[in-house]
Amino acid sequence: MSPNRTRGQNAGLTRQAILEAALALADRDGLKALSMRRIGQELGVEAMSLYQHVANKDALLDGLVEQIFTQAAPPLAEAVSWQEGLREYARALLRILLAHPNVISLVVSRPAITPQNHRLMENALHTLRAAGLPPERALDMLYAVTGFVVGHVAILAGSGDGGSPARGMRPIPEEELRETPLLAQATRVRQSSDSDPRFDFALEAMLRGFETL
Repeated sequence: MSPNRTRGQNAGLTRQAILEAALALADRDGLKALSMRRIGQELGVEAMSLYQHVANKDALLDGLVEQIFTQAAPPLAEAVSWQEGLREYARALLRILLAHPNVISLVVSRPAITPQNHRLMENALHTLRAAGLPPERALDMLYAVTGFVVGHVAILAGSGDGGSPARGMRPIPEEELRETPLLAQATRVRQSSDSDPRFDFALEAMLRGFETL
């Protein structure tokens, strides 16, 4: 080993590798399992080696939020329209959050403030501005779509339904719907769908609303 290298550097350790290991650990064992020691064990290095790439626990948690949004980066540049780009971003973010249910609470509670997330937003704003939207309005739209998806997933996670996108919230028992026939009818139609009509309806209403501003 070169005297100018630490053990972590010699092992090819990178910030991205640390964040991927942390996300895998959180998926498997939950956020409470996250520690530099545990992540070091996952990567086969000493915990102190991680601090060359991740300053502290807060930076690690910020990086986990970054991983979620990086995977769902708005595909605006490839979309046929800004509406379709935002639609695909919303659906991608929904899929990724549901694939990582143990980090939903982290995404809800921590803003996406890493340089990588800022670059993702900058790229999205460039594309939206090219479509004729002023940057301040485009930013409002990005925040609105993101907040809608995160809030929707948080409700699913809190419903005890395991975050299933096909079923959404836990079905209401039939015996509780005897005196509410309209609610019973609406609930039965919704449960028969293979998609998440509540999510699709709200997303489309939001996008159409953006067009009128």
